[in-house]
Amino acid sequence: MSDHNHVIVIAEVGVNHNGDVSTALQLIDAAVDAGADIVKFQTFQAHKLVTASARLAKYQEKQFAEGKGSDNIQVGQSELLKALELSHEQHLLIKAHCEVAGIGFLSTAFDLDSLDYLRSIGISLFKIPSGEITNLPYLRRIANIADTIILSTGMSSLEEVKAALDILLSGSLTLDDVVILHCTTAYPTPLHEVNLLAMNSIKEAFGGRVGYSDHTDGIEVAIAAVGIGARVIEKHLTLDRFMLGPDHFASIEPKEFGQMVRGIRAIEQALGDGHKIATSSERENLSLVRKSIVASKKILKGERLGDDNLTAKRPALGISPMRWDDVVGSSAIRDFEIDELIEL
Repeated sequence: MSDHNHVIVIAEVGVNHNGDVSTALQLIDAAVDAGADIVKFQTFQAHKLVTASARLAKYQEKQFAEGKGSDNIQVGQSELLKALELSHEQHLLIKAHCEVAGIGFLSTAFDLDSLDYLRSIGISLFKIPSGEITNLPYLRRIANIADTIILSTGMSSLEEVKAALDILLSGSLTLDDVVILHCTTAYPTPLHEVNLLAMNSIKEAFGGRVGYSDHTDGIEVAIAAVGIGARVIEKHLTLDRFMLGPDHFASIEPKEFGQMVRGIRAIEQALGDGHKIATSSERENLSLVRKSIVASKKILKGERLGDDNLTAKRPALGISPMRWDDVVGSSAIRDFEIDELIEL
């Protein structure tokens, strides 16, 4: 993540593999085809992540409520997540496939053992999910083992972000090693709750690089985030939004993901370097669209040049109208016909 001119696009597979490795590998290939830089999974052990009695979030209940009211749902978070765990062996298969496919592998760990496991298989870039931003032991561990950190800030205030950042930067890490993502933890996020300008508030408060983790429907907001300075974009990817699972409906399919990446790359080019100069394309047009001082009527040699016999017209092959005051009051050095470029 050292190229500050390149927007990093993360395809968030998360648990959209539904516990099936072949689906995970298909999602990796889809992320590559769509042009993503990194594909991200989730590493956890359900019994270390949630209590046995933890209920599903409302958006998760919605996914399992077809044909029955949500009050009748029996499955809890623990059961749901247990079915979505990836074993160590599966992690290695997925990581190896990413290496062969030429895309970065990333996984969000949700418990301390999972953090240590990811480090043990050579992971140095760590993503902190929004739900762990107030988990002090977790933050301390990740600060000790990570080389680079992506910090999501859903549900957080600036004060909470600062508290987490202070912990992460208490050791050898610097602000250059951290990217802070604005996001809204709602699936999908209503547009009136996106508050995209909060990304600028994060940038102003802490400096460093910022980005956006997008949970809205569609791709417009993610592309807009790049236009106002996001250096990292994260978006959920699925093979089919209608698959059963907690995150599919808040994800986008491969074709739309590819459209998003192309939009991001276009905006990335259009942003440029910020220096205001005439471009090479503009310079080709400069003489055609700017003007010169020309005779507005026939002028005789020795006649006084002034507002009554001068005007400005294209092309810019003679004296610039910015020198109007230098020309007015001087004497014509020769006869000039109408529209002829004035010479001094």
